[in-house]
Amino acid sequence: MKQTLRDLAEKLGCRLLGEGSITVTTVSSLQSATNRSLVFAEDAHNLNLALGSSAGAVIAGEFAAADASATAAKPILISNQPRLTFARVAKLLRDRDPAPDRAIHPTAVIFDSAKVGKNSSIGPRAVLGNRVKVGNTTTIGAGVVIGDDAVIGSDCRIDANVTIYPGTTLGDRVIVQSGAVLGSEGFGYVRDSETGRYEQSPQIGRLVIEDDVEIGANSTIDRGALDETRIRQGAKIDNLVHIGHNCQIGENVIIAAQTGLSGSVTIEDNVVMGGQVGIGDHARVEAGAMLGGQCGILPKKILRGKGVVFWGTPAKPVREYLKELAFLSRSARKEREP
Repeated sequence: MKQTLRDLAEKLGCRLLGEGSITVTTVSSLQSATNRSLVFAEDAHNLNLALGSSAGAVIAGEFAAADASATAAKPILISNQPRLTFARVAKLLRDRDPAPDRAIHPTAVIFDSAKVGKNSSIGPRAVLGNRVKVGNTTTIGAGVVIGDDAVIGSDCRIDANVTIYPGTTLGDRVIVQSGAVLGSEGFGYVRDSETGRYEQSPQIGRLVIEDDVEIGANSTIDRGALDETRIRQGAKIDNLVHIGHNCQIGENVIIAAQTGLSGSVTIEDNVVMGGQVGIGDHARVEAGAMLGGQCGILPKKILRGKGVVFWGTPAKPVREYLKELAFLSRSARKEREP
């Protein structure tokens, strides 16, 4: 796709400074920019680097509008949120994938009671069980297995080899990348004190995934033991994430790769988690907290602090964590001194 700067400014609500007829075809880093590229700058230093690059135009904040030399050097799209605008431009300029063949592949297995919406496509060797419902303009990839009574909304993208267990519900515009498993049985066992053996607790709840959720490759989300696991609207889940049974994930939560949540964890709205975070059962992270990589939260603990960055195990505010590290370092030095 290619767009003129004038068209982009209109579509994205930006203010254009400079020549609007210039055409761009891609976004890029400063290092790989060409005269058909758009780059972005969030401060004056990066603006100077952007203006010195080979890029055809720059996305920047209001600070750039006050610099006459900057506006003379290259066209600039002025945005209150340059990084966000950059991401939106990337979507507009991305080469559109070939329109999927809106058809059911002859090797797909679709039970008679299943219903597939208008303009949806079902890939090779996909299996849709009894009473499955698929909304309009949804794409089901090759080898996907959807269990009985599952519901998939409209405008979803289910990539190859995803497994969706019976009774799972997905809202609209949900993206599930290859290899993910949704609605599997949770890890819950009861020990027989006489024999020492373990028997599985009931895992008969369900999984509900709301609108605009994205789930990365090879992630697994368990259904509820008795009630439901729920992933709320706008949550974004990276690759290789595990979410246990009965978890409640709030709106617009970000969870990075290799994070693991035990059963019955509650994550409130707008929480951000780095990679390899581990959370014990029945813990709660309140709204707006930010967990750095490899944070650990003990079972049944409550973590509070909107906008606070937490680190370490057990997780604590990063300033406190760094002070403790510094204290330990000083103590170790003193012990080594003669």
